[in-house]
Amino acid sequence: MIAKKEEKRIRTRFAPSPTGHLHIGTIRTALFPFLFARKNKGTFILRIEDTDLERSKKEWEDELLMGLNWMGINWDEGPVVNSLDYIGGHSPYRQSERTKIYRKYLEQMLKDGHAYYCFCSKEEVEAQKQYLMSIGESPVYRGACRDLPKETVEKYLKEGKPSVIRFRTPVDTKVSFNDLIRGEIEVSTETMGDFVLAKDLDTALFNFTCAVDDVEMEITHVIRGEDHIPNTPKQILIIRALGFEEPKYAHLSLILGTDKKKLSKRTSKTSLIDYKDDGYLPEAILNFIAFLGWNPGTEKEIYSLNELIADFSIEKIQKSAAIFNVDKLDWLNGFYIRKKSLYDLTRECIPYLIKANLIKEIAVEKYLVVETNEETHLEEIEKMVALYHERLKKLSEIVELIDFCFLKELDYSAELLKWKEMSNQEIIDSLNKSKEIITALEFNQENLEKELMEEANKLTNRGNLLWPLRVALSGKNNSAGPMEIAFVLGKEKTIMRIEQAIKKLK
Repeated sequence: MIAKKEEKRIRTRFAPSPTGHLHIGTIRTALFPFLFARKNKGTFILRIEDTDLERSKKEWEDELLMGLNWMGINWDEGPVVNSLDYIGGHSPYRQSERTKIYRKYLEQMLKDGHAYYCFCSKEEVEAQKQYLMSIGESPVYRGACRDLPKETVEKYLKEGKPSVIRFRTPVDTKVSFNDLIRGEIEVSTETMGDFVLAKDLDTALFNFTCAVDDVEMEITHVIRGEDHIPNTPKQILIIRALGFEEPKYAHLSLILGTDKKKLSKRTSKTSLIDYKDDGYLPEAILNFIAFLGWNPGTEKEIYSLNELIADFSIEKIQKSAAIFNVDKLDWLNGFYIRKKSLYDLTRECIPYLIKANLIKEIAVEKYLVVETNEETHLEEIEKMVALYHERLKKLSEIVELIDFCFLKELDYSAELLKWKEMSNQEIIDSLNKSKEIITALEFNQENLEKELMEEANKLTNRGNLLWPLRVALSGKNNSAGPMEIAFVLGKEKTIMRIEQAIKKLK
């Protein structure tokens, strides 16, 4: 009886370059292989492709690691956050530390004849490309140096003649692979030419380092952006030349803005840190990003991370470009904000209040010292946040919504107090009536609602009482209702605000 071939344990990877802020779209390139690995009880690897030493920066790597960690995209193998250490048995996971590994494979390919030294100058290579374009052929390097005698190569190297190491691409061959999203893709080697693998034995380039790392780290599935489709046949050729089996490939579609153009800073925020600072929650971003090019095939739109893992499959990834609609992200973020307890939401809002100088510092657990030098208890901050718990789309909005709660005097135009065709005297009379009611009643939200609405309902238009009062208390054109605001401000501050509003009209 023939033994059944054992299936390899699935191993996926995310291999970013730390050359700038972590792009919001790049999160999807991390999320999908992460979900695929988790769904199949596999291993997810984080590999840092930092061979571009001029552009790669430690601060960008730190932001990358912290961003993934904040999002809950945790890797099984890779760098450790805030450390130079690694987890996993295929270290190091930074390409800048893998030079000896690349050198070993380059030497092997040179020895086996799959690679060769090319001594053509940039000018000679460019002239060849121009000629090929002039006769209607692909402008690729045709291998002028591929058959140089061994003695000539050794002589040029000894003389220090500038060179690169090129791959000896098979002539007139088709390279095909089954893209798990797009189906069969076939490319002729005539469109590749003999491409460069390395500048020298210690400076390998992207296609070579990527191919070597994928086989060394035993990657079974490469899930990445469609911009890498032209690289895939080259990496397959390298892997085959080294005597390994290539992984399976899946290429994700582009993410476009609502203008159907590539997502850019000109049309929207692009870095994860911008969205984080603006008050978007990681669970909302994950939910939103997952639907950029993937669809579960149902009407369900709200997904936790565990639910995404359970339902994810490559077969449900779409070929067409995904549209980044920030309105949908705002809707999702608002949903997840509403799911938070008031206790948790208040504490997530506090950093924004501190940054806006509405709160100077956290003095002790029970109270906050605010700009007015009054002591404001956390319970009071919770009441302020509660006014907008159901309306917040992102945490940063809380500053503009509740700033009036912290101020001694509001800055707004007297014109804003006017409801429809009311005269100044009518507004004053209305505010005085509100003041009279509030002064007399036992102060709680139920009494505020009962007494003020009873008075408002006596009028032909309830706005004649409620609009001037709401503006007097908030100083805003749009805000929560006057009774809710009055309860949060307290009786003394409410009466003071009404008196300040009356002064504006005299």
